Amino acid sequence: MDAVELTRQLIAMETINPPGNERDCAHFLGELMAAAGFTVSYHEFAEARTTVVAKIGGDGEQARKPLGFAGHIDTVPLGTREWSVDPFGGEIADGKLYGRGVTDMKAGIACFAVAGIECAEALGAGAGAVLIMAAGEETGCEGSLHLAQTEGAIGEVGALVVAEPSYNIPRVGHKGALWMEMSSTGKTAHGSMPWEGDNALYKASRAVGKLEDFDFNVAPHAFLGGNSINVGTMHAGQNVNSVPDSAKFRVDVRTIPGMDHGGIRKTLAGYLGEDVADVAPFVDVGGVWTDPDHPWVQRVFDLVAPHLGERPEVGALPFFTDASALTPAYGGVPTLILGPGDTHMAHQTDEFCMVERIPQSVAMYNDIIADWLAG
Repeated sequence: MDAVELTRQLIAMETINPPGNERDCAHFLGELMAAAGFTVSYHEFAEARTTVVAKIGGDGEQARKPLGFAGHIDTVPLGTREWSVDPFGGEIADGKLYGRGVTDMKAGIACFAVAGIECAEALGAGAGAVLIMAAGEETGCEGSLHLAQTEGAIGEVGALVVAEPSYNIPRVGHKGALWMEMSSTGKTAHGSMPWEGDNALYKASRAVGKLEDFDFNVAPHAFLGGNSINVGTMHAGQNVNSVPDSAKFRVDVRTIPGMDHGGIRKTLAGYLGEDVADVAPFVDVGGVWTDPDHPWVQRVFDLVAPHLGERPEVGALPFFTDASALTPAYGGVPTLILGPGDTHMAHQTDEFCMVERIPQSVAMYNDIIADWLAG
């Protein structure tokens, strides 16, 4: 099976989230894996929000647990800028494969699916593999969180590869995300008599101004830097000639591994004081970090070096992945983010992935699988 062509087929399946409709794509992938001898199961956290899990081998008699691969099949919306190519056409030009989700991360999905199919016989006779192709990652890992809470769904793995865009350079961790909606309340009044009211927008504005100067007072991570905070949206009022009695704004906090998100919420609530009435999280996923000196990590660095032309240096990523949900569910197994996508093209207009990295990624995954099976 050709991974480039499979990527093009996946691009043609519109899985934009929101609203999210991954069912057809999940079943398409599941049927491919079942035909190769994998045992396939489907899991929905909402209508048509389907995650597929494909398992093979690993009967418990081997010294090692199965090897895990994971990624997501949903994509972000197209954006407001006009595309110069059909976002679902899978066009190839100048060595680039274009399409919404090609880099984040349908090329990665295609690559580990193809590697799993090519290695199916060896995996079935050996330690085995678990392949997770999840719904709902872009809006907070809902699919993987649901999977992790479903008894028996994810099985066991001894290590995990997440095929998010990394230019085929293995990364040992990423930040977490705490997204919160903060609200301010007031009292409405006629716009000609504002002194009769209590303007909630003024309160929210004061709070937002304070957030610009907020200091987490946390030592930076050696590879991920410090925590960050960004106010992304603000909404208040219903009409210009009334004093707004409510205001809401949404805050995006990115955290280094090991941070206590509950503690951050309490700190922010205290820091903002009476101007903010409520701090409600709507995405809460932790960071992930694997010791770069872990033997398996070092082994993978050795395996990918011939493909890259040099041994990779230790690095990490600023965005979250399904590892936020899956790595803890698997008991903190060593985890690497390794995929063919161009990191800087994620969520961009005219999103692309360099074509040459797709077969390169399959070759890397094949080597990692063979090495895992060899013990």
